[in-house]
Order: sequence, then C-alpha cells, then structure tokens
Amino acid sequence: MTKKIFAVASIMLAFYSVTAQETTKTATKKAALLATSSDLSEDSTKTLTISGGLDAYYRYNLSNKFVNNNTSFTGSQRSFELGMATVRLDASALSGKVTATVDLGFGRRAEDFSYNDGVSLGKNGFASLSNIKQAYVTYAPSSTVKLTAGKFATHVGYELVDAQLNRNYSMSYMFTNGPFFHTGFKADITAGPVGFMVGVTNYTDQSSATNNVNSIIAQVSGGSSNGKVKAYLNYVGSFGSKSLSIPGSLKSLSQLDLVVNGTVSSTFGIGFNATVQSRKTNVDPTSGSWWGSAVYLNFDPTSTFGITLRSELIGDNKRIYFSNTKSIFANTLSFNFKAGPLTIIPELRVENANAAIYSKKDATLTKSTATALVAVVYKF
Repeated sequence: MTKKIFAVASIMLAFYSVTAQETTKTATKKAALLATSSDLSEDSTKTLTISGGLDAYYRYNLSNKFVNNNTSFTGSQRSFELGMATVRLDASALSGKVTATVDLGFGRRAEDFSYNDGVSLGKNGFASLSNIKQAYVTYAPSSTVKLTAGKFATHVGYELVDAQLNRNYSMSYMFTNGPFFHTGFKADITAGPVGFMVGVTNYTDQSSATNNVNSIIAQVSGGSSNGKVKAYLNYVGSFGSKSLSIPGSLKSLSQLDLVVNGTVSSTFGIGFNATVQSRKTNVDPTSGSWWGSAVYLNFDPTSTFGITLRSELIGDNKRIYFSNTKSIFANTLSFNFKAGPLTIIPELRVENANAAIYSKKDATLTKSTATALVAVVYKF
C-alpha cells in the first residue's frame, strides 16, 4: 500500500514539475515579448537635466537719491533686490537627436526680459508668458544639422540674461538696446570648423505676434585651429509693408553684430562685441542708426577669484534711443569671488555722457555718474 501511495505521489510530482516548467517558459516568453514591444515604443536613451540659479543684489548710485540707470535689470537705488530665480529642464531622447528645453524665470529680471508678454491680445484677453524665458524643441536629422522651433534667447551680443552666465552683473547698453529673444524656427548647420544658422521668427521680443512683421535671423561662426579664438557674425532683420500700422510707426529694423572671444593664456582672456542697428520709421527724424562696441578683459589669477573690466562706447548721433545724448562711455569693474556654485560680485560702474543726462544729489544734471553694487549669484 505504501508503495502505491509513493508511486502516485511521484507521478503527481513529476506532472507538477513539468507543468511548472511549461508555465515558467510561457511566462518568460510573454515577458520577453512585452520587453520587445516596450523597447519598440520607449527610448532607453531618454535623459532629463535640471539646472538653474538665483541672484540678488544691492545697488547704490552715488547721487544718494536718483537711480541714474539706463540699462536692463538694475533699476533700483539703495534697495536689496531679487534679480531672478530660474529653473531650466533639458530633456533628450533618441541619443540626443530629439531634445526639449523649458527655461523658467521668476522675478523682475525675467519680467523685464519678456517685457512684451502679458500685453493685451484683443478678444482673447491677456496672455502672461513672462515667466517662460525659453521653450523650444530641437531635432537633429544628422550630426551636422539641427532644427529648432519655439522661443529661444537671441544669438546677438556678448551677454546673456542669466546672471550666472555673465562676469559683470550690470548689463551693457548693447544688451539693453538689442534683441532679447526670438520666437519661430531656425536651422543650424555645421561644415567642419564653420557654423551657419538661419531662421524666420516673429518680430523681435514677441512670444505672440502683435503685427504681421516677421524677422530673419542668421549667424556665421568659426574659430582658429587651436580653439583659442572664436568669432560670431550675427544678423537680425525685420521688414514689413509700408502700409502696416506698426507700434511706433516702425517700418523696418536691422542689426549686424560681431562677437569675438580670445584666450591669451590660462589666466587671461579677451572678449569683444561690436554692433550697429538701423531703423526706418514713418517719421524721418526717428530713422537712423546707433552703434556700440565693448571690450571685456577677463583675468583669473586663481580658480576662486576673477576680475573683469568692461569698457563700452555707444554712439547715437541721431538720438534714436538716447533722446538726450549722442554718446555714452561706460566702464564697469567687477570682482568675482567664487565658493563652489556661489559667486559674490562687488562691482563699480562709472559712466560719462556727451550731454548732462544724470541727476546729482541736488537734482541738477551732470555728464557723469558712478554706481556701486554687490550681487550674490548661485547656480545649480
């Protein structure tokens, strides 16, 4: 009897073992099929990078009363100010062939950067886009071609909106009076050491077009074989029908801009920016050009300390932007004290104008002014 029971148990155990093996094989096949199906629809090379920064400053103009500021982002006097808190997300897929960038900013710096956003758009009410500094997608069909669509910072000029990307905290006149950003489409093409960019966008600094004037943007870039010199020739041209009713009676605006960066040694570098902007309007006295040039001398004796001197000259004989002077010569000396991701920037700025445009303590006008500020910049 015991032998019969043992025989039956052995048969049942063998049957169970075979069934379990088949079930396991079936489950393994299903898992493999699901994995294969998932691999076809999901990209295992997807990445997400988060970066950003925060900056704040205290500014004191020696007039002891008046702001005396004609450039972007630092229009305060004897006040602690938040510049901007910014968060940037960069996502990529298909080994970097497809990317998307969302760059958000909060604070007066971001609001001034997107100064056209939040204006009335007619029947649709108001659109508040000032917190979106950049939002664009790119597709690279090959290693030499990249296509971009969305809102992106301008290619024109030496300086950038993010404080952590500049060595001077206060901004130049060329940055202030040039374009800030573009919304549209562009294509970047590389051919060996030379790069080309061309695109079509809304009118300058408009996330949503308020007129039917489009802009053409372009850039040619190149550098020396040893990588110590890099140059960028930039262009923006905005043209429309003469019959259009454009705010400010503007018919067209074009700007040609040159940026050159040179590395002299491991501790010393030179930057140069020159620009000329021309505009035509329905009123001849407001048609004309202004120009500017600036030299940036960058000295880094140690990894934790650097000095930058920016000397900028602006010429505006027809007073296109500066209604009360024909020229301004501004010198800005900035010290960069670095502690990891933190940079402290004490700065002294001295300006001289062709005419008396700055206010003194007693409210009379003078041709020169001086400003001191201290900024704190953190990046992550």
